[in-house]
Amino acid sequence: MSQTQEHLYATGSKAVSPQGGVGGPVAPPRVSARRRRPGVIALSLALIAAGGAGVAVLLVQVGDRTEVVTVVRDVQVGQVLTEGDLGRASLALDPAVKAVRAGEVDAVVGKRAAVQLKPGSLLAPSQVTGDSLVKAGEQLVPIGLEPKQIPATALVPGQRVQLVHVPAQGAAEVDEASGAAPQTLDGRVVKASGAAPGTGIVVVDVATSAEDGPRAAAWAAAGTLRMVLAAADGG
Repeated sequence: MSQTQEHLYATGSKAVSPQGGVGGPVAPPRVSARRRRPGVIALSLALIAAGGAGVAVLLVQVGDRTEVVTVVRDVQVGQVLTEGDLGRASLALDPAVKAVRAGEVDAVVGKRAAVQLKPGSLLAPSQVTGDSLVKAGEQLVPIGLEPKQIPATALVPGQRVQLVHVPAQGAAEVDEASGAAPQTLDGRVVKASGAAPGTGIVVVDVATSAEDGPRAAAWAAAGTLRMVLAAADGG
């Protein structure tokens, strides 16, 4: 027996006996608890609070929705709005966005579109007007034009045009020899129809000054009128 074994046996230790038996249970070593850092705890609590506040704000924003008026089909400039042109949508609306509220739809039905309206857009108060597109001091001249007398580009209400007088064949030769510039009148498209089946004639309502209206009508009746688009600034 070694000296170590004798010592253990002599002192009555509950480790291993000389015969190899096991004494009582050995106590596990004590493990000290890890120190909790106050700063980490405070940071965790702050993050939890911030996350909760963010969720609360999101829920408030989602719940704060406004019923607004939308456009459901194409509306040309000057066209009178009907209930069939408009729809409704519920959305979270930014205060900076100016849109007609659903409760105000009756106030815009019957008014005219001040700009061209496209499906899927919100209707803004500035996009409708109660004014007629024919202003004081103007006349509305309906002009029937063959395809060769108008531009290929589609005419839309509000578009500025020039009505050009094209003389008859014999008179045209005289004008060319004299170098005289063709006569023109300024106008503004109020409405343009689709091309008539078979003939392709398009009827265009043009607003002109009161003194130019009769002359434009005479040119159109004689078939000596052509229409050209004016510059974007109306010049």
